Amino acid sequence: FHSFIFILGQEAGINGTEFNVPMTPVYTIGPHPGVPQVHPPPPAGFLPPQVPMGMPELDRPLGCPPGLQYLTQVDQLLVHQKVELMEVLMGWETNNQYVIKNSLGQQVFFAAEEADCCSRVVCGPLRSFQLHIHDNMGQEVMTLSRPLNCSSCWLPCCLQELEVQSPPGSPIGFVMQSWHPFLPKFMIQNERREPVLKIVGPFCDCKCCSDVNFEVTSLDESSVIGRISKQWSGFEAEAFTDADNFGLQFPKDLDVKIKAVILGACFLIDFMYFEHTPNQE
Repeated sequence: FHSFIFILGQEAGINGTEFNVPMTPVYTIGPHPGVPQVHPPPPAGFLPPQVPMGMPELDRPLGCPPGLQYLTQVDQLLVHQKVELMEVLMGWETNNQYVIKNSLGQQVFFAAEEADCCSRVVCGPLRSFQLHIHDNMGQEVMTLSRPLNCSSCWLPCCLQELEVQSPPGSPIGFVMQSWHPFLPKFMIQNERREPVLKIVGPFCDCKCCSDVNFEVTSLDESSVIGRISKQWSGFEAEAFTDADNFGLQFPKDLDVKIKAVILGACFLIDFMYFEHTPNQE
């Protein structure tokens, strides 16, 4: 309960109206005089609101797309696909969602797929899609675009590809599948479509109780500079869901745009080789 108190502002007993000086009214807010203020005690177990711990604000280096400055500080990322209840119970394919974290388990980005129901049902893991990646403030910092292409190794003219944009609408790199009769291979390209790195996967992408590693190599494949690892999630998770966990490693001083393209390659690899459930099969 509050009341407005109007103060006329007299000084030393002199009335300002005697000098025809207009007085500006001043308002203050206060409790009723003589009325004690009673506040009920908080309920048992009450905790004051906690301020969430966010990622520290970092200055954006020259040439770094907006929102990707945090990638300049890390050499590892963890990608966790969220388990969708509808997929587990009914086997219906839904839009994928991912949480991207740093090595300390702190969320850095959140990724959400945009694909229509017909594409998910008819085309399955071959479907075209757009993947929107947001930072912790909800700002979209990356967009991944995958067209509908063939996956057969006997049709090298129409292989898989992924375009990485940051900010959305501005391409910063591409992931292009390279033809090989039995090995998964990809080319990492910059915004000018110039080859920068390669990704080479194993002969068999299905390993029980162990990780599946895709090595990030130099163009001549003589040196390994990073890795995309599909981590073993346990028998139950592997058998009944297609929610996968990935670990990414790359040099800390690698161009931030190429780091973003490697992150995009992780999602393309997930759709191509691990987006299968027993219900779909």
